[in-house]
Amino acid sequence: MKKLLVYLKSYRKETILAPLFKLLEASFELLVPLVVSAIIDTGIANQDNGYVVRMSMVLVAFGLIGLLCAVTAQYFAAKAAVGFSTQLRHALFSHIQSLSFTEMDTIGTSTLITRMTSDINQVQSGVNLVLRLFLRSPFIVFGAMIMAFTVDVKAALIFVVAIPLLSVVVFGIMLITMPLYKKVQAGLDKILGITRENLTGVRVIRAFNKEAEERERFEESNEALTALQKYVGKISGLMNPVTYIIVNGATIALIYTGAIRVDSGALTQGEVVALVNYMSQILVELVKLANLIITVTKAIACGNRIQNVLEIQSSMPDPAAEGKGKTVQKANAPAVVFDHVTLTYKGAGAPSLTDITFTANRGETIGIIGGTGSGKSSLVNLIPRFYDATEGAVLLNGVNVKEQGLESLREKVGVVLQKAVLFKGTIAENMRWGKKNASEPELWKALEIAQAREFVEQKDGLLNAPVEQGGKNLSGGQKQRLTIARALVRDPEILILDDSASALDFATDAKLRKSIREMESRPTVFIVSQRTSSIQYADKIIVLDDGKMAGIGTHDELLKTCPAYQEIYYSQFKKEEIG
Repeated sequence: MKKLLVYLKSYRKETILAPLFKLLEASFELLVPLVVSAIIDTGIANQDNGYVVRMSMVLVAFGLIGLLCAVTAQYFAAKAAVGFSTQLRHALFSHIQSLSFTEMDTIGTSTLITRMTSDINQVQSGVNLVLRLFLRSPFIVFGAMIMAFTVDVKAALIFVVAIPLLSVVVFGIMLITMPLYKKVQAGLDKILGITRENLTGVRVIRAFNKEAEERERFEESNEALTALQKYVGKISGLMNPVTYIIVNGATIALIYTGAIRVDSGALTQGEVVALVNYMSQILVELVKLANLIITVTKAIACGNRIQNVLEIQSSMPDPAAEGKGKTVQKANAPAVVFDHVTLTYKGAGAPSLTDITFTANRGETIGIIGGTGSGKSSLVNLIPRFYDATEGAVLLNGVNVKEQGLESLREKVGVVLQKAVLFKGTIAENMRWGKKNASEPELWKALEIAQAREFVEQKDGLLNAPVEQGGKNLSGGQKQRLTIARALVRDPEILILDDSASALDFATDAKLRKSIREMESRPTVFIVSQRTSSIQYADKIIVLDDGKMAGIGTHDELLKTCPAYQEIYYSQFKKEEIG
């Protein structure tokens, strides 16, 4: 949590002024019992109405000045807390973006969302309250005790006993609850994960009539979280009654001692009232301090969770960020070379890819086929360096991808992933993810190649037609064609189509592949597909079986020599149809 305070540096003035104005307010508050004492002992005792009115006006002035100081302190505290959380959220989001897919897979989406939202909000509340109350409450507690000593030393000894007892209660409960609040936030992570799964997979849940089971799973986790929160709440709830008992006991002792000393003439009635007021101030401030400590305890637990994410280092450092990125590439080198590449995902028991070796020359079309889970997506994900090879090397234009800057590397690669993801906005805005300054003719050209021009021309607004979040207002085939067009806009050197035409009919798929082959820039194309018809005219076809290369060659060569390819092909085309 301490390391997060660096984000308060920009708000040094506010972090000083907020507590300062709170201390000014507290100073005026500490003078109020002395004024009340003077009203009783001088004004009321001597029946001096003018004195009572003058002192009452002083109290009103103290109240107004205190209000002004409190509002000013609140303004500076809020400005610092909101600014701090804004910078922290920016830093956390930026750090998450720098993490590789490996770290994101390990941490989990729901956990990262909780850190970005709930945890940062808790830290913001903690910072706000600390700036307002962390100095004010102890200042009034110890200030009231010191002021009590200026009134009467013997009576003030009661404060000396009461305050340590209160401190033991407050800080003892804080130490017990702090680790429990960490468990509460972890439970919140779990709830968020289940909620996200249910919202994402609502169609599947309904299709398989699993609503009751999912409801039961959610209720089970929710009840566990509720029980833990109740347990923590009960412990935290002890703070107020125990502090009230101690303070009220001290008040009784104070009144008893004060009565004896008034009777002996050592104290005045006004001074006893002042002492009781100081004890009441201590009670109020300790209740505030107790609530502050509960909030701060939550904030510290959440801050530590945020810090844990910020301390995670990417397993895939960017050479460009370290000033080591290679930009010079070999002119005559092949587009992509896999040199004995093995990939093992973090935490996996076995490699997903084993000893993959092949060369893709510039302008070639490489087909990748294999059974489910054979490692097709894993293979193409190594080219733009979404994951790093565990062994061996992936070369792009003759240079190891690990030695190239991530930004410059990915500018050369157009990727269309298995799941078509579009963002809320317009068709043009989504396509310009591929190339920020793309002109309208460039957008239409990409749409034409991707076989998407026809349906875009039928939309109201054409390129400015709206796209809902996730492309909900488009069909599966339309989404796939738009994502292909988005990748084509940047005119990439290497185009990866990762099973991205699965929703297209055979005729549209064939037109798409023909248009890509006829592109002037002649990109090197990797087509991952379950259909042999989509890859049979590729220059090379790589057949994967359980992460290993079962064969490589042209369609005709593989039909003669590769049993794995034969099995896939003949499962889709009957032998008599071929003959």
